[in-house]
Amino acid sequence: MLDKLEMFIAVAREEHFGRAAAALGITQPTLSAGVKQLEDQLGVQLIFRGSRYGGLTPEGQSALIWARKIVGDTRQLKEEMRFTRHGLTGQLRIAVIPTALTWAARLTARFSEKHPNVRFTILSRTSAEILSMIENFSVDAGISYLDNEPMGKVSSEPLYREYYMLVCHRESVFADRDQVGWAELDGQKLCLLTPDMQNRRIIDKNFRESGVSPEAWIESNSTIVLTVNVEDGGWMTVLPADMARSLAAGKPLKIIPMGAVEAVHTVGLVAPYREPHTPVLKALLSEARRMSEAA
Repeated sequence: MLDKLEMFIAVAREEHFGRAAAALGITQPTLSAGVKQLEDQLGVQLIFRGSRYGGLTPEGQSALIWARKIVGDTRQLKEEMRFTRHGLTGQLRIAVIPTALTWAARLTARFSEKHPNVRFTILSRTSAEILSMIENFSVDAGISYLDNEPMGKVSSEPLYREYYMLVCHRESVFADRDQVGWAELDGQKLCLLTPDMQNRRIIDKNFRESGVSPEAWIESNSTIVLTVNVEDGGWMTVLPADMARSLAAGKPLKIIPMGAVEAVHTVGLVAPYREPHTPVLKALLSEARRMSEAA
């Protein structure tokens, strides 16, 4: 039944039989048959479907909660048994907001030094996608904002406090400044992250609190794209300090602290709310705690 529960979870996550089958690496007929067998075993219809996926039935909504718990508990059991035989091994999948990728690299590097048999997959995602992926077992953990928007029921460890820098070309009118106010960027050539990014929503809020609403003429979900536009096109962007320093290194760019109404937010490691955690996830949370205490 475990395989069938994972098929059901995948369909609910993807809301499409073809995409769910591709995500699991099986054929669509195999997936459809597996979900149908699960329905027969449980004696209820789980999914509305005609020629395509039509959503979960009320019974399917309830079954999804149980399916996630059963699959999660089973994975944890396997991890516990593997740990008793081989120590910390396996693969951790972590989804990270784009502005925290440098911290993700630090965390995984430090963890790998102590536990070389653990492999990592790092994905760049929005904060909303990270929570959804944790809930649907698409990833094991995430790095995201902890205090700006509702997180739901998760375990978390703070990593760092985020503050912001203007990134501009060294020939910019702001290049020699020690600090730049948010209102001063009104009317400037701005390129910013896309509105689905929580970092962009924070930046827009800071602008509004400064009494301005500047337009971003270039938007991207990639901080690298923003930096290249600043370097080659004379644009300006606003990024968290750590990411700004990393991307501007060795380039003809200046990074200048943003002042006045700047709000500082906490970014940290987020994991499913489950006690106890798997050994490898418990070790990752502990490493994040040590990094935060040392910062």
